[in-house]
Amino acid sequence: MSHFDVETLAAGRWRNGGGATREIVSRPEGAEAFEWRASIADIDRGGPFSEFPGVDRTLTLLAGDGVRLTSTGVFDRLLARPGEPFAFSGDLALSAELPGGACRVLNIMVRRGRGAARVERVAGPVVPPVGHAGVLHVLRGRWRTEADGHVMTAGQGVWWDGVDDAPGGAVVPLSPDADALWADVAPVG
Repeated sequence: MSHFDVETLAAGRWRNGGGATREIVSRPEGAEAFEWRASIADIDRGGPFSEFPGVDRTLTLLAGDGVRLTSTGVFDRLLARPGEPFAFSGDLALSAELPGGACRVLNIMVRRGRGAARVERVAGPVVPPVGHAGVLHVLRGRWRTEADGHVMTAGQGVWWDGVDDAPGGAVVPLSPDADALWADVAPVG
């Protein structure tokens, strides 16, 4: 397992100036056509969302008053509650509005046909399945990785690759208020 802290990840500004992305992991590393990718996005202002043809996305609000995603004729969805994942096709032309100002989201992207992501809010131990990739992002409380005893708090987490024979044991909550997002990326085919 590899550890991360959102605040120490390099932030890359968007071409349209509407926000910045902090990449947690992209696999294969450095490949333009990633198989899966996890990042944190700070959305500063509304506007068009980048299209990712052939990619399935899951966006989860982490902080702020929300983001309204609209795809004309397909959906109009306000993500207003932190920790609730919303899955959609990266093929869609989307626009985003920020009714309450800037916000932060977790963005999981998986190349269709190569993997499938399931993002859920968890408060109990997470045991990554063998052969799956994934990310655990701490929302609240304290968590520990059993493999190395590393303790994590809000804004920190771990990721692992699907090529690992054993991802390194469970990630367990240490405090009663422990709350996290787990993105499980399963192989397809």
